Amino acid sequence: MNATRLATGFSWTECPRWHEGRFHFSDMYNRRIVALDGNGDAQTLLDLNDRQALDGADIVPVGTGFLPDGRMLVNSMFEKVVLVVENGVGSVHADLRELAAGPINDMVVDATGRAYVTQLGFDLWAGEQPAPAPIIIVEPDGAARIAKGSEHLMGANGIALSADGATLVTAEAFANRLAAFDVDISGDLSGHRVFAELGDMPDGMCLDAEGAAWVAMVITGRAIRVAEGGQVLAEVTVPQAEAGVSTACGLGGPDRRTLYLACGFEVFDHEKSRQEGQGSIWTARVDVPGGEARP
Repeated sequence: MNATRLATGFSWTECPRWHEGRFHFSDMYNRRIVALDGNGDAQTLLDLNDRQALDGADIVPVGTGFLPDGRMLVNSMFEKVVLVVENGVGSVHADLRELAAGPINDMVVDATGRAYVTQLGFDLWAGEQPAPAPIIIVEPDGAARIAKGSEHLMGANGIALSADGATLVTAEAFANRLAAFDVDISGDLSGHRVFAELGDMPDGMCLDAEGAAWVAMVITGRAIRVAEGGQVLAEVTVPQAEAGVSTACGLGGPDRRTLYLACGFEVFDHEKSRQEGQGSIWTARVDVPGGEARP
């Protein structure tokens, strides 16, 4: 199945989300969160260009989620903090600098407001070598801790929760697989297992109502739907000459049967990514909706 381009003109696009009738994503190197309507017209939901960065870090917003009271959470990748947005301003909700070995990445937020934050474990942009690192759990009040039993993950990236909140799945980018955990009532993780072995590097991902995962395969310009155990059930492709690589995918639309794909050409050179504006969002209709799975 081929995807159709909805909008372009962005930097590196990431973390597509559907929340309360609206689609949004991270326009990373333009330091903003952007919403698109059905015609592809853009509205900036959060602009962090005026934020004073901690430790002189670059401001790069990535994964987003929402607290039960409706406030948005946003990961600031290189600052290693989770921001909470009120009246269009982001302030520190959780400081992860003592817990994160490298830049933080994606997140998923459960029904109680508990966030699960992934991290690469090393600085990819500085040329460091891949290293294992755990998921970080952030409670609704901002208290943070390491998710014990996840310390071995090799570049945890996209992350999702099943509809019942009992299963968490993350893409291990540098192990070419999806990993799953059981989630207990306190939010802790256990029962680690391989959800699916993949043929190349996975990036952003989501789950659907049947418990299958849609995952963006960053090298090959496609997203695949894969069942636990590894069977590939469906595939959506983008034209790489126009879209570059597929970075992440998410289910949305009024019936949550629209697969949104974030795509781009330049992830390492922030300024080039901003200037060239080749980041884009693509869509395809799929058979199984997202249901109540998160994000």
